Amino acid sequence: MRAAVHTAANQPMRIEELADPRPKAGEVAIDVRSCGACHTDLHVLKGELPFPTPTVLGHEVAGVIAEVGPDVSAFEVDDRVVTSFIMPCGQCEQCARGNEEICQRFFEFNRGKGRLYDDETRLFRPDGEPVWMYSMGGLAERCVTPATSVYRVPDGVELSDVASVGCSTMTAYGALRHAANVHVGDTVAVVAAGGVGSALIQLAAVFGASVIIAVDISEEKLAGARQLGATHAVNSAEVDAPAAIRELTGGRGVDVAFEALGAVPTFNIARDSVVEGGQVVVVGIAAKGTTGEFDLATIARRKLQIKGSYGAKPRRDMPVLLDLVARGLLRPQDAISRHYPFAQVQEAYDALKRGETVGRAVIDIG
Repeated sequence: MRAAVHTAANQPMRIEELADPRPKAGEVAIDVRSCGACHTDLHVLKGELPFPTPTVLGHEVAGVIAEVGPDVSAFEVDDRVVTSFIMPCGQCEQCARGNEEICQRFFEFNRGKGRLYDDETRLFRPDGEPVWMYSMGGLAERCVTPATSVYRVPDGVELSDVASVGCSTMTAYGALRHAANVHVGDTVAVVAAGGVGSALIQLAAVFGASVIIAVDISEEKLAGARQLGATHAVNSAEVDAPAAIRELTGGRGVDVAFEALGAVPTFNIARDSVVEGGQVVVVGIAAKGTTGEFDLATIARRKLQIKGSYGAKPRRDMPVLLDLVARGLLRPQDAISRHYPFAQVQEAYDALKRGETVGRAVIDIG
């Protein structure tokens, strides 16, 4: 099969021929049709998130089941599926507590080593050299993943439309539902209107937020945010964003501010934009070593809540999201602004690096 292989920081990916991966017990192989281009992959490409090489990135996969491993009865060959980037083992202490989004084995074996839960990769070069996996390694014609991270796509839904549901949409849902527990009538700000930010805006509207303020430095992204459900847009390159947010909310600030980039300036805006007792939810993945500042006295006096949110709970929440899509209440395709053929996979990430991608870009592979 063909796969886009990352070999070194700040070097372009190369499309190589790898051996077809085979599933082991509890796993399935998927013929990839589409894979979203995520900013987290970009952190790895730039060397900001340490990860072993060579590796195949890509963790927003939609495709068709090609092979079912032993002990898998929930899926059959030719099932149309989408994956979650978090691959819960279902056995560790965190999974047993219902905290699948911080599955211990996922972070130990996959995020730590690029392997699945037998401590081995499923990807190899023709000479037998191992190639590591970031999640399931979806920037390839075929990938292997635990069946616990796989979900059927409803009839009538295009695969390319839902590739990003398993990452950006699921990440947004986890932040809104589990970290912030947003209610009807709440006011929210989304700081950075990229892929995850776009999903936060869409879902905040589904959740019934009364005010949804998008903050970005790109007028193009702010225009896209309005189309996705933002009630207001603030260009933080032109105005004092926290002051503008307070003005839009009658001087009070928002109930919840989501930081969706993983950078100090965006964290500062979110931190300074919430009402007393409000929540600052950090969703963006920052480069290792990035630090934010806050006044401990201010946090105590204003009863601020600063939370981190890594994602949703896949086995509980992915069916909910796909049902919303099937009923037309959530349209992830509206956030997709660009499609790239597999041969242009590096161009997709170069555009993301330059800040040109509005919403999400998808690489069409199969």
